[in-house]
Amino acid sequence: MAIEPLTIKISEEKIEDLRSRLKNAKLAPDFNNSDWRYGTNRDYLESFIQSWIDYDWSATENEINSFANYTTTIEDLPIHFIYERGEGTNPMPLILSHGWPWTFWDYEKVIRPLTNPSAFGGNANDAFDVIVPSLPGFGFSTPLTTDGVQAVMTTDIWHRLMSQELGYERYAVGGGDFGAMIAQQLGQRHPEHVIGVYLTMASGARRSPEQKPDSAPPSTLETLLPLINGPTSRLNKEDFAPEETDWYEHLETRWASALSHVAVHTNDPQTLAYALHDSPVGLAAWLLERRRNWSDNNGNIEESFSRKFLMDLVSIYWLTDSFFTSARWYWHTFRAKIDPPKNPTLARKTPLGIAVSPKDLVYTPKKMVEENSNLIHWTEHPRGGHFGPAEEPELFIEDIRKFFRELR
Repeated sequence: MAIEPLTIKISEEKIEDLRSRLKNAKLAPDFNNSDWRYGTNRDYLESFIQSWIDYDWSATENEINSFANYTTTIEDLPIHFIYERGEGTNPMPLILSHGWPWTFWDYEKVIRPLTNPSAFGGNANDAFDVIVPSLPGFGFSTPLTTDGVQAVMTTDIWHRLMSQELGYERYAVGGGDFGAMIAQQLGQRHPEHVIGVYLTMASGARRSPEQKPDSAPPSTLETLLPLINGPTSRLNKEDFAPEETDWYEHLETRWASALSHVAVHTNDPQTLAYALHDSPVGLAAWLLERRRNWSDNNGNIEESFSRKFLMDLVSIYWLTDSFFTSARWYWHTFRAKIDPPKNPTLARKTPLGIAVSPKDLVYTPKKMVEENSNLIHWTEHPRGGHFGPAEEPELFIEDIRKFFRELR
């Protein structure tokens, strides 16, 4: 199917239905929860709901439509993407992939500085053609009615989008969360076409079960990492260099708050989907808690994201009815088989760049990354969490330019 321009337009009936549900919401009682220890705090949620009732979706819609949006169909899947051309005569094509609970809009602040750096104090020679798709089943890449969609499958869809639909022989890739998995797999599965891989999450460590100590019970981290890095993965505190020890301790604390969503999304996402597909308040509570706990703030989510951005985020999930298909990604991704590279020698040479944020959700020791990849760029940012491009866009822009500048 041909690529077609897309203008985002949500019906007024859907907006009014959202407002009606928000006005008539029935919130659970909440006490002794000012620190969010039991989950999303009711006082904050009530304040957020009131702002959401008065929220002007049309303004966000206009902002989205100020970018060049397109839609196509690949493997019978609807694919939405932003496609902005870079300045100059030879911009580098770059596809950026998001994760959960992200949307394509997490890259909103970085697209124009990457495509038109001279307008933002940069050098035109650093320009990119930027492609930001919505993952299948997320946002405007809906409705998704095909079962089994996951990260590895999307890797090949993205390659087809870049090579066949958009006509790029070689291209750069980047991503975080699920997007990091996709970017990494693009470098493994299509190394002859990938200029370099830039990740805002250093995942992908592999450790066989027999290397795990048998003398101690598994920790929260050791229980959860197999879900993230594959069934044979293990990381121990001793794997981290002395200067990286805080990462392991941080992982233990961080993942305690991720346990619920990993357990539900990977085992019975449809059960939760009935509630969050019906209740915008429930959806907001589920997404906001993750954004607060996985970003770099002092317990105040709006130190990391503006309230408007958070309303944009939850509205995109709600107005596209995409929570249930986005949650199923976990079920399928963590059960998907990852085939070894067809050309492992070439795949091993794919240049890799990684940015580590101090308050991220997943870490891998630098030595382990070096042993399993062609790591040529490693940056440890002074601030930021799991949502780098949205939390700290300036750091993201500067670092991704620096990495790919070495590969031009």
